[in-house]
Amino acid sequence: MNFVFLSPHFPTHYVNFADRLHKMGVNVLGIADAPYDSLSPELKNSLTEYYRVDNMENYDECMRAVAYFTFKYGKIDRLESFNEYWLETDARLRTDFNIEGTKYPEVLESKRKYLMKDHFKKAGVPSARCHLVTTYEEGMKFLKEVGFPVFVKPDIGVGAYASYKLSNQEEFDAFYADHPAVPYVMEEFVNGLIVTFDGITNYENDPIFMTSHIFPQNVAETVNQGDELFYYSVRQIDPALVKAGTAVVHSFNTTARFYHFEFFKLYEDKKGLGKKGDYVALEVNMRPPGGCMPELMDYEHDTDVYQIYADMLVHDKLYLPTEKKYIGIYVSRKNCFNYVHSHEEIVEKYGAHLMADSDVDAIFAPVMGDHMYLMRAETQDKVEEIRNFVLEKC
Repeated sequence: MNFVFLSPHFPTHYVNFADRLHKMGVNVLGIADAPYDSLSPELKNSLTEYYRVDNMENYDECMRAVAYFTFKYGKIDRLESFNEYWLETDARLRTDFNIEGTKYPEVLESKRKYLMKDHFKKAGVPSARCHLVTTYEEGMKFLKEVGFPVFVKPDIGVGAYASYKLSNQEEFDAFYADHPAVPYVMEEFVNGLIVTFDGITNYENDPIFMTSHIFPQNVAETVNQGDELFYYSVRQIDPALVKAGTAVVHSFNTTARFYHFEFFKLYEDKKGLGKKGDYVALEVNMRPPGGCMPELMDYEHDTDVYQIYADMLVHDKLYLPTEKKYIGIYVSRKNCFNYVHSHEEIVEKYGAHLMADSDVDAIFAPVMGDHMYLMRAETQDKVEEIRNFVLEKC
């Protein structure tokens, strides 16, 4: 099998994809603009060959790299970056070289928030009414339909970047007076808990590995208010979420890949969307969940999701356990705050629960915090205890 891996060096833990595939006899062929000498020894050992381009933004260079690999190794079986930023490039290269997987422009249906709505409807899963932002007058028409508050965000975007809740006419007018030139969508506001449906599909487009995480605070609020990021997994996935999530999987071409979907679980009845406790589709991402969530999945299940992916890709089978054994916890700190308990105290008190901790790359820090802890616990009470201890401020 020939697997082309775009930008295999970033983020650094994605070397695990290359490592697991390489160990299974796959030709892992890397393309990036990073100097070869800057690659980690583990990544170098996992790549059959590396093709350095001057600029990954130059599509012609990437095309020449894939053409070279095709000439040398034969037909390319799969091509992935696992990275939101490069999904369109991935799809264009698959189209031009007839590589299995999502093609272009089909990929836009899972990147543009406005186009996702058609798939949610096809899946029979409700989602918030949505307006593609154009003129102020059209925005006012939509506002009269749904009322305040509304939520605005880039039509293509990730990590709640430049996303805002507009609660009154003054905020609404200010948004139209000064919103960025990139396309935006406006949605009716949904009062709900953000719950993810994450996993890996097989070649039949069925989920073979599933998990779910809860974000007690909306990520956009976390970013806009400068708070620390905290989320945790569930021991048992709600069957209603499995039903909704699987329906959305089947409405897209998610064959043989990671996926990361987000839903609202309604805090209250919402006309046109459902009753309290129902699930409402928020958005989809056709890639692994961001940050360290793949590692957290490992700790929750005592497994190796990178190996699960490699087993699926090569054999279309599962060999490792997928039973959820713990509640996974992500909790971060920010350098701008003073905390009651030191890092050393955290390690001393919760060392049995601590799986990993590290500083966060500056590029991710506004969302993920400056220092993160990956932990696991057996009860929800212990989760809350850990959170309160780590985040208690002076």
